[in-house]
Amino acid sequence: MPTIRYAKYEATLQDLDAADLMQMLQDRLTGSGFDQDPFDPDPEAGTTMEDLYEAIAQALHDRDLIPDEMLEEAFDADDWMDSALGRTVRDLAGKLEAAGFVRAEQGRRLQTDGGDAEAGEPDDPGEQRFALTDAAADLLGQRTFEHLVGGRGGDPGGVHRTRRTDAGVETTGASRPWSYGDAMHLDVAETFKSALLRGGSDLTLEDGDLQVLETDRRTTAATVVMLDVSHSMILYGEDRFTPAKQVALALAHLIRTRYPGDVVKFVLFHDHAEEVSLAKLTTARVGPYHTNTAGGLEVARRLLKRERAAIKQIVMITDGKPTALSMPDGRVYVNAMGLDPLVMGRTLREVAGCRRDGVVINTFMLARDPELVAFVRRVSDMTRGRATFTTPHTIGETVLRDYERGRAQGGGGTLN
Repeated sequence: MPTIRYAKYEATLQDLDAADLMQMLQDRLTGSGFDQDPFDPDPEAGTTMEDLYEAIAQALHDRDLIPDEMLEEAFDADDWMDSALGRTVRDLAGKLEAAGFVRAEQGRRLQTDGGDAEAGEPDDPGEQRFALTDAAADLLGQRTFEHLVGGRGGDPGGVHRTRRTDAGVETTGASRPWSYGDAMHLDVAETFKSALLRGGSDLTLEDGDLQVLETDRRTTAATVVMLDVSHSMILYGEDRFTPAKQVALALAHLIRTRYPGDVVKFVLFHDHAEEVSLAKLTTARVGPYHTNTAGGLEVARRLLKRERAAIKQIVMITDGKPTALSMPDGRVYVNAMGLDPLVMGRTLREVAGCRRDGVVINTFMLARDPELVAFVRRVSDMTRGRATFTTPHTIGETVLRDYERGRAQGGGGTLN
């Protein structure tokens, strides 16, 4: 009888799956700037190609995935990016791009061979910038959600079980090919038909075979998550922003998968305020300095006015009282001492506007400053919202549970 010898399979760096690599990079790519000077925050830090290459190399090194000889060569090289490790890191960055997780800004492709794939000229990786895609944001949100829910022994498919179908989605009976981000209303018959037409008797399902039922979406709840990115979120020896950002990503995943008829948008407030996409939120960092709560509420109100929803709410995550206003001439008025009458007056006018628009403000406080508590109590009273004390360690579970409770009850609450 012939003898068959089996050799142990040795995985290489090139065998790394793009999704696993993204998970390895999660902490680095979604950092808050906590490792930088809080008095000189740089919101654009960590977004160059050089940053991405260094993040990949560090993730590989932390997990002992770099062979010793490759590491030694990189240390001895004048520029480690010209070594075998550098070439491997470029290839892995290219793999992330091919998987749809990252993209180079300005429509260019990531370098995988030392030069730009389109222009043919090398780019300075310290100048060229990259951005995460919606697919990357959703993947990281999913991983964060599973971590938060799994950490308390819950169901990773949702924070609670329900026997009803979400009122926001109704199938129409028509089918179409599945695309990334679709809720999985699978048309089983059409899916198997597609697989048979492609493979004949060899019935193996591929992504291209999936067919889903068309749905009519009716928004039943519209939420704006307002995240405080003032420098106090990293100022006192505690990173408060990273957990806040992670819960926003997890909430987006929960809504997309559990309540596909709902809408969630994101607003960052600091010296000013602006709406950001989910992908942009993923790499957002702290800065500039102050807390323009009125500006954030103004942007959030404007976004919610566009939505036709039975429930409209603002989820505000902050660690400080309002301290800044945007003036008509573009300047920023700032007073961090006490509850400034001008700042408070403008902020409470925006709160009153939310009340007129039927918008509930639910606030999660990452500090117990008496002036913050006094302000939040008034906001909650005016809009019949909930105010909750939380910490960076518990905010994830707290916000997800609150969303589920509010979705079920459709009402406000009190200070917890």
